[in-house]
Amino acid sequence: MARFTLPRDIYHGKGALEALKTFEGKRAMVCTGGGSMKRGGFLQKVEEYLKEAGMEVELYEGIEPDPSVETVMKGAAAMEKFQPDWIVAIGGGSPIDAAKAMWIKYEYPDTTFEDMCKVFGLPKLRTKAKFCAISSTSGTATEVTAFSIITDYQKGIKYPIADFEITPDVAIVDPELAHTMPKKLVAHTGMDAITHAIEAYVSTANCDYTDPLAIHAIEMIMDNLVKSYNEDMEARDAMHNAQCLAGMAFSNALLGIVHSMAHKTGAVFADLGAHIIHGAANAMYLPKVVAFNAKDPVAKKRYGVIADYMHLGGSNDDEKVDLLIKYLRKMNDDLNIPHSINHYGADGLPAEQGFVPEDVFLERLHDIAANALLDACTGSNPRQPSQEEMEKLLKCCYYDTEVDF
Repeated sequence: MARFTLPRDIYHGKGALEALKTFEGKRAMVCTGGGSMKRGGFLQKVEEYLKEAGMEVELYEGIEPDPSVETVMKGAAAMEKFQPDWIVAIGGGSPIDAAKAMWIKYEYPDTTFEDMCKVFGLPKLRTKAKFCAISSTSGTATEVTAFSIITDYQKGIKYPIADFEITPDVAIVDPELAHTMPKKLVAHTGMDAITHAIEAYVSTANCDYTDPLAIHAIEMIMDNLVKSYNEDMEARDAMHNAQCLAGMAFSNALLGIVHSMAHKTGAVFADLGAHIIHGAANAMYLPKVVAFNAKDPVAKKRYGVIADYMHLGGSNDDEKVDLLIKYLRKMNDDLNIPHSINHYGADGLPAEQGFVPEDVFLERLHDIAANALLDACTGSNPRQPSQEEMEKLLKCCYYDTEVDF
């Protein structure tokens, strides 16, 4: 038996934000990030619509990118004090992910962060509050997923919380919010989205319900991502839907080791002055993982199907996989994303000398690989790597060398 879970309601299209007027409740806490939603006037609209619905509203602002365990605990304490019956998270993946984890702690105050990280092991939520997610970026799709990513900075590790209980009750997918994204964010979130769709399609948990969502998302991203990056707002509207479809697919089909590696390399070099931005990490690692997974015959065949839907050509699956890898690498070039960690520079842009020195990478390689193997996304990858293979794969991602094992 398998399960397919989505939010009860998904409001989409321009003006979808007005759905908040129909909510029923007494108190709503609105969780948001660094200020772009306020500058765009969207936070004010959310507050206005919720008050129009008859609710008392409190704002919890300033949730940082790659939110920390400490932020989650502080937000949960604020919720405990205010006692909302609606939690409304607006912004990119970070504030929505943080609010999901705050929600768990609010409902069950004795829950530790370690308890939250037990895969599909959460107790029943909604004893105190329902959850609405409003995404302003076109990539994470956390507004429709059973996942949240929280960073433990003391360990330098990003942890995925995975449980259908944290699938939002309501998702609002209003493309007008995505118009505020700077180009770099369009690039990184877009490559996160195509990684979601491709990993979901080849995942060992794929099914007839997830496959059409993944494939159509890939087709839409292929048609619209680079155009969106180049300021075509119709394409950006389409990308907001495409990333949501990819999210519906991966929330139910799960992901693979592109995400495992991205989670475990994202914060591990923070002491050197920068993160490896999640979407950029996915973009760099995806072609390498396609080559690695394609050694599995079932995965190779499914990559071939993806290539067919993308009209890439190729007379057999080996050729189709090669063409898919070349296409993904060209997307990185078109979006100004580096191909490897050693060329990953400031703001995720290509650099002759990246911020991760070779000796530091090699020193930390064993632990990064070990942690990636333990990541929640590894179990549904079509080919299970050994410790040695994971280390070799990560080296390929550092040096941009061919995956021949």
